[in-house]
Amino acid sequence: MEKIIFTADDGSKEEFYIEEQTRIGGVNYLLVSDSMEEEANAYILKELPSSQGEESEYVMVEDEVEFEAVSEVFSRMLDDDVAFEK
Repeated sequence: MEKIIFTADDGSKEEFYIEEQTRIGGVNYLLVSDSMEEEANAYILKELPSSQGEESEYVMVEDEVEFEAVSEVFSRMLDDDVAFEK
């Protein structure tokens, strides 16, 4: 499983594991977890458009309709019995 490191605006760093990724309507989404354990917390991140040459910027999906739609896609992609909560 690929591990990525995100840097927050305050300079702090967080490690996440990419569980799955998809592209919907031209937007990239990542399903990430904070641990490789079975009881890990998972988050859906959305890639924001970036200027050429800059690193990608991701934010957590907060819009309820968007969250439901993307979580449904990830649920279908995963073989496990997964429940998403906002």
